[in-house]
Amino acid sequence: MRRYELMFVADPRLSDEEVVGLSQDFQKMITDEGGVIAKEESWGKRRLAYPINKLTEGHYVLLHVQSEGGSPFGMARQRMQQSDNVLRYLTVRMDAGRLRERASRIPIPDEEVAPEAVTQTDGDSKEDS
Repeated sequence: MRRYELMFVADPRLSDEEVVGLSQDFQKMITDEGGVIAKEESWGKRRLAYPINKLTEGHYVLLHVQSEGGSPFGMARQRMQQSDNVLRYLTVRMDAGRLRERASRIPIPDEEVAPEAVTQTDGDSKEDS
């Protein structure tokens, strides 16, 4: 099962009811495409890191989504791009186990390894030469 996080920042001029309605619309689109909403977090109105369209605040909403198949965000992404009520959005796939596993297989270059940690594996030893 794939896990995703979808965060969007809504226009701060929207009322709380309008933000809830917007979130429910996106949740319906996601569930129609085979996703399951595991959790919804409304972070309320917060300051933006930088102004967007001369706005300095936004309503933050985070959705935790699970999906068996591919990405269930096709229609929701399209609607977020077209909507003037959504300032920004970001979708992140959360497969931490696989990422940690891949990171452990990445070889470390020799110059980053301490000299005493380097061992010879080709059968020659330093005493033989």
